[in-house]
Amino acid sequence: MAVYEYVSPCHFGLEAVLKREITDLGFEIVSVEDGRVTYRADEAAAARANIFLRTTERVLLLVAKFKAETFDELFEKTKALPWEDFIPRNGKFWVAKATSIKSKLFSPSDIQSIMKKAMVERLKQKYHMDWFSESGAGYPIRVTIMKDEVTVGIDTSGESLHKRGYRKLTSKAPLTETLAAALLMLTPWKWDRILVDPFCGSGTIPIEAAMLGLNMAPGRKRSFLAEQWDNLPAAKFFARAREEAEDMVVRDRTLSIQGYDIDRDIIPAARQNAILAGVDGQIHFQVKPVKELSSPKKYGFILTNPPYGERMEEKAAMPGLYREIGEVFRGLDTWSYYIITGFEDAQKYIGRKADKNRKIYNGMMKTYFYQFQGPKPPRKTAGGAEEKDR
Repeated sequence: MAVYEYVSPCHFGLEAVLKREITDLGFEIVSVEDGRVTYRADEAAAARANIFLRTTERVLLLVAKFKAETFDELFEKTKALPWEDFIPRNGKFWVAKATSIKSKLFSPSDIQSIMKKAMVERLKQKYHMDWFSESGAGYPIRVTIMKDEVTVGIDTSGESLHKRGYRKLTSKAPLTETLAAALLMLTPWKWDRILVDPFCGSGTIPIEAAMLGLNMAPGRKRSFLAEQWDNLPAAKFFARAREEAEDMVVRDRTLSIQGYDIDRDIIPAARQNAILAGVDGQIHFQVKPVKELSSPKKYGFILTNPPYGERMEEKAAMPGLYREIGEVFRGLDTWSYYIITGFEDAQKYIGRKADKNRKIYNGMMKTYFYQFQGPKPPRKTAGGAEEKDR
C-alpha cells in the first residue's frame, strides 16, 4: 500500500488530545504544531481517520510544504508540485481556503487565485489540455501559510467533521461536537461513571459522552468527499472502516448520563438530537435550573459549558449565575467538575480555585477549561467489597 502524509487541524490547546487519538489508530506522528497534527499512514488511513477521529475538523491529504515570501515564488513552487498525481483530468479543483499567519503573503483571495492559476498551468502541461471540464469529483485545496512556510493539502472530508449528522437543532451558543469530545477526553470520566451537564443546551456534551461510552465512531453514519474519488484512497476503504466501526460499538452497556437546562424549548431539541445519534435510551434530559441540581450519589462528574456573558445584557447576570454554580459544587463536594467558559471571573464567584486551568480557543474566543477534581471513589474488589483507589 502507498504511504501518505496527512494533516488534521484541531482547536488551539487540544493538540495533545488529537495526537493521542491518531497514535491510538496506529498512525505515525510526524509533527505537532499549533492547531494541527501531521501524521504518516497508508491509503486506508484517510477513511479510518475520517470515521474514527473525534477531535479534528477534517483530514487533509498532504501535497507539499515549501517556503514562499513572494507571489512569484508561490506561483512557481505551486506549479512545480505533481498535481497530476492527485487530480484526474475531469477533477474539479479549487483553493477552498487560504490562511496566512505571521507571513509576508497575507491576502487569502490573492493566495487562492495565484495557486489555482499555477495548478491549471501544471495540469495543462501534463494532460496536454487547454480547458478542463471539472465535471468529476471535487478536490478542494486548503492552504496554510505560517511564518512564510506554505502547507498544501487536499481535503478528504468535505463538510467539517464536527458535523456528525445528529445535531439538527441547536441552542444559541453551542459547543462543536469535536470540542465537546475533546473536553470529555481531557477528563478521567469512563462509561461506568455518572456524568451530568446542567447547561446541556441541544445536548452536545451528553450525546458525545454517550457515543464515547458506547464506542460509537463519530463518522460512521455520514459521507465524506474522498468517497467520490476513484484515483486516490478508494471507496472500498471507507466501506471497510464503516464495518470496523459497526463491529466496535458496545451495544449491551447502560450509561448514567443526564442533561439539564432551564430553557424549555431546547430540551425537546436535545432529545431529538439524541434519537438521531442513536443514544436516546442512554441519556436523561430534563428542564431544571442549575440551582436545583443535586444527587444522592456520592461520586460523579459534571462537565458543562455555562453562559459566558458574551452579550452586554447578559454580563450583569454572570456573578449571580456562577455563585449558584459554586453552591452546587459545595453541595456535591465529593464530585469532580469541569467547566469551559469565557467568563474570566468564574473562579472568583464559584468560590474555589480550580485544580487545573487549561486555555482553549473556541474559534477566535479564548476560553478556560477549569478542572475541579474530587476524590477518587473506592474500587470494588472481585468479591464486591470496596477498597480505596490509590
